[in-house]
Amino acid sequence: MKEREIEGAARRRKITGKWRYTWHLWVTLLLHIAAIVLFTRGFLLTRTELPHYSNSSDVSESQCLYSSSHNNTTTSSWTKPAVNRLIIIVLDALRFDFVAPSTFFPESKHWMDKLKVLKEVVSKSPTSAKIFKAIADPPTTSLQRLKGLTTGGLPTFVDVGNSFGAPAIVEDNFLNQLVQSGKKVVMMGDDTWTQLFPHHFERSYPYPSFNVKDLDTVDNGCIEHLFPSLYEDDWDVLISHFLGVDHAGHIFGVDSTQMTEKLEQYNSILEKVIEVLEKESGPGRLHENTLLVVMGDHGQTLNGDHGGGGAEEVETAIFAMSVKKPPSSVPVEYDTSSCQLDLDGKNVCVSSMQQLDFAVTMSALLGIPFPYGSIGQVNPELYALGAGSWNLDVSQQLSESDIWIQNYANILCINSWQVKRYIDAYSASSAVGFSSDDLSRVASVYAQAENHWLRSTKKLQLDKKDIDALVPALKKQIESYFNFLRTVAELARSKWTEFDLRMMGAGIAIMSISLMFQVLAILRANSQDGATLASSGYAWFFSASASAFFLLGMRAVSFLSNSFILEEGKVANFLLSTSGIVALRKSVVYTHPNVGFLLLSTFCRFGIEIGLSKQASTSAFMKEYTSWILNIASGLAVWNHAAEVVPILVLIILAFWLYKATSDIFFGWPRKIVVVCTILSYMLIIVHWITENNRYILAFMPESIGRIYIPRIVYAILLGQLLLLVFAQLFKGNSSDCKTNLVVKTTAMLSAWSSTVILLSGKQGPMVAFASIVGGYCIMRLCDIEDDAKNGPQRRLSIGPFPVMQWNLFATCLFFCSGHWCAFDGLHYGAAFIGFEEFMLVPQAIILTLDTYGFSIILPVFGLPFLVAMKYKADLGKHVLFTQLSQMYTTYGLITAIMTTFTIYCVTMHRRHLMVWGLFAPKFVFDVFGLLLTDVLICLASLYYFDQGKDGHNHN
Repeated sequence: MKEREIEGAARRRKITGKWRYTWHLWVTLLLHIAAIVLFTRGFLLTRTELPHYSNSSDVSESQCLYSSSHNNTTTSSWTKPAVNRLIIIVLDALRFDFVAPSTFFPESKHWMDKLKVLKEVVSKSPTSAKIFKAIADPPTTSLQRLKGLTTGGLPTFVDVGNSFGAPAIVEDNFLNQLVQSGKKVVMMGDDTWTQLFPHHFERSYPYPSFNVKDLDTVDNGCIEHLFPSLYEDDWDVLISHFLGVDHAGHIFGVDSTQMTEKLEQYNSILEKVIEVLEKESGPGRLHENTLLVVMGDHGQTLNGDHGGGGAEEVETAIFAMSVKKPPSSVPVEYDTSSCQLDLDGKNVCVSSMQQLDFAVTMSALLGIPFPYGSIGQVNPELYALGAGSWNLDVSQQLSESDIWIQNYANILCINSWQVKRYIDAYSASSAVGFSSDDLSRVASVYAQAENHWLRSTKKLQLDKKDIDALVPALKKQIESYFNFLRTVAELARSKWTEFDLRMMGAGIAIMSISLMFQVLAILRANSQDGATLASSGYAWFFSASASAFFLLGMRAVSFLSNSFILEEGKVANFLLSTSGIVALRKSVVYTHPNVGFLLLSTFCRFGIEIGLSKQASTSAFMKEYTSWILNIASGLAVWNHAAEVVPILVLIILAFWLYKATSDIFFGWPRKIVVVCTILSYMLIIVHWITENNRYILAFMPESIGRIYIPRIVYAILLGQLLLLVFAQLFKGNSSDCKTNLVVKTTAMLSAWSSTVILLSGKQGPMVAFASIVGGYCIMRLCDIEDDAKNGPQRRLSIGPFPVMQWNLFATCLFFCSGHWCAFDGLHYGAAFIGFEEFMLVPQAIILTLDTYGFSIILPVFGLPFLVAMKYKADLGKHVLFTQLSQMYTTYGLITAIMTTFTIYCVTMHRRHLMVWGLFAPKFVFDVFGLLLTDVLICLASLYYFDQGKDGHNHN
């Protein structure tokens, strides 16, 4: 037996260095990458983009009456052109209440009624101008909306990742059909258009779109090129995409002076555009038959955010005006308008439509083939604006309204045939496609419409004898096509994403294996060298884990409810407070009072309320509660001054603490330089804040120094500090024991990251940083108190899961305290432009990551060794230290992985839920990215902390 033990000990000694303690961390990272890649490929698959394009001759394959059917020509045209030229003015993030009169809403807001010219035109010419409430399909990011508007399809959630680097659209689309039909297109404004359509424009004037702090550059470029282009004849379609309202919303919010000024500017621009069109609308003039469309690509919340599926985000507006007056209004059966008197007593009517219908309706008006993958419906009210160009056939003895119905029925026949063709091709080409039941239902509805067309409607039109029977047949035909197109749209919205359950299942299986692997790694670390750590490792682990994993189980189960996901910050804060009460009970019993933790939880709750006040604009309960808190603060006379002064004072306190740390503990020269540089960065941040708000100091310092160069200096200092810390790893020999060395390295690493994270977080940054220090100290004290109470002088040296769980919960609370939440409109896009004036993908993606996860992942992961240092005795040697660090980091990673695994279970269960793309999928993206970032940082921390410092004890 002794010989076997000696051989085993010799074998273990061969596994030397830090890899003995860290190899399982890297294996865990690889398992998580594999699991997430597999699950994501199954869950976030894009719909299959078919390599098919519509051609003019295709319509001859249908049974419909197309243009050449009437003219007896050899060339086929899908529809008779109703307009000759089209002007599309896109006002990015145009809310519906920016356009509709304030009388349409329960409460009037000061940003309403600013685009007066639109409602004035509609009230004066109701048959030739219309306002629509246009409903967009989420996700409501600009790229997805432009893709949906031009293809007539439903972009899937996974495309949201391309919003910061739009790839060219390869499937058939409205612009492709324009070019194939010989139309010339001119574009100006948002450069997303040239990224999506790099070879489609006769002329283009793109401007960078991602500098949200710049309200005017893109708009001024549009103005510069728009008005001269209105007098030129070298285009058929003109697109002008303004961004000022979107950027004003992101930076200042809807309820701001800047937003009002932008809307008033747009009103003046539109007045001039309409004036030019009316002047040039005479016979033979440039705009004799031009259609003007003013539209938004999506809406925005009161805080200026968008991306999700909330009502404020999906509701935008479309204004359409034909300079050629239609002979009559749309028949009442197809009129969706509701009318109100505006503040001036004028009658204004507003209709409704789906953005999905935009591409096919514009194609029908211009007489070009419909995009192959479009599933939209030609909107009757928007299409009716082109009726002024029709040559009415009085020989049919039909009224203007009946002639409109006849033309519209023929259009819907082509529209329905094209959609049915696409559904059949998609199901045949796609790996998954629609189910047989769905296809049977679609085929049945289409067959009914087709039979009625062939047996009745088409014959009556060709015979031109039984006029009395024609109109009822046309109306019935239109309803049957409506039914078919609605069926397809509903089917696409409910089942468009092709979930690959095998891939998803494989991902879940590997994720579950990784959890078991982490548990075994913790048990192995806890049972190693029992004489040093614990003689009953397994029993102690499961006993200590019970309360921790009970609280984690409560949090994990809460993910199954969409309401609890919306309130995730409050759930985490409640569980953190509960864990504090459990620990506080012990501290009171054993005369170690520590109520600071509960006070900190109260502060976190306040911070979460303030941080989520942006998200709360659509929640009645949250809005009322947060406004109550904010009203208390706003009622204080000194509040504005305190908001400016307190962050600076707190930052000075943090700098003083760092200075004291370097004087109280032995710091080697490389790490002392790191801390000194952090103090310098703190001072630079103070200067940066002062130059942002104090106009007087700008007389002594150019604005660009405070706004651009100081942040860049802080970033450069961070990079230099990290390089210096790597360089310091080369100095193995120092006079510090393992515990002191660990504390010094942890302090240096946290100080290096803290300055940039605070800078990006704004003036709330110092308070959140202060709270994180106090919270970490309280967790360490509570852990110390509990261990003293249970074991007295025989203190256990291992770190139990309970304080690690508290550390994780506290990190989650900091995520929400800093004003973030798990949605794309919860990202602080403005932070990415601190120190930058133009958009650069890689550096600004890194900066946005630092802002989003700085307080919740980066600082907590690198700060975890403080828990070990608190328990460690200086004479036990580095083996004990490394074993405890390994166990603690594995436990922290396990807790994060458990939460992410439950998120994966949640999105799998709710993959057909109404809010899957608006709520569950964003939560999934944030959690899996957070898990991978946590794993990577843990592995990097293991390289940094598991070094060969001075050992006070040689372990055998």
